[in-house]
Amino acid sequence: QVQLVESGGGLVQPGGSLRLSCTASEFAFENYIMIWVRQAPGKGLEWVSTMDSVAGKRTLAESVKDRFTISIDNAKNTMYLQMNDLKFDDTAMYSCVRIHDYFPDKWGQGTQVTVSS
Repeated sequence: QVQLVESGGGLVQPGGSLRLSCTASEFAFENYIMIWVRQAPGKGLEWVSTMDSVAGKRTLAESVKDRFTISIDNAKNTMYLQMNDLKFDDTAMYSCVRIHDYFPDKWGQGTQVTVSS
């Protein structure tokens, strides 16, 4: 069964770091475009980052590009989002999503990140 499972969220103080993981079952990241999205309380879905393993490209949203890094360990079939210098506005539920034929077709359950002092 195709599945995405996120982990690594938690409570962190401003300026802190977290590394989110997204582990895939029954498919290989290297054959797909994968994205991280987030949704803050009371707000809409926000795109955070894209890993296009097919084209070999990584992109990050302007709001995070100097602080976050996206990567993939194909041997572990796990995608990571390294988040540094976290800010209050980074508080959200973070989800990884598989893109197939230009549309999101598989979602993880999400992992909560809370930035609070």
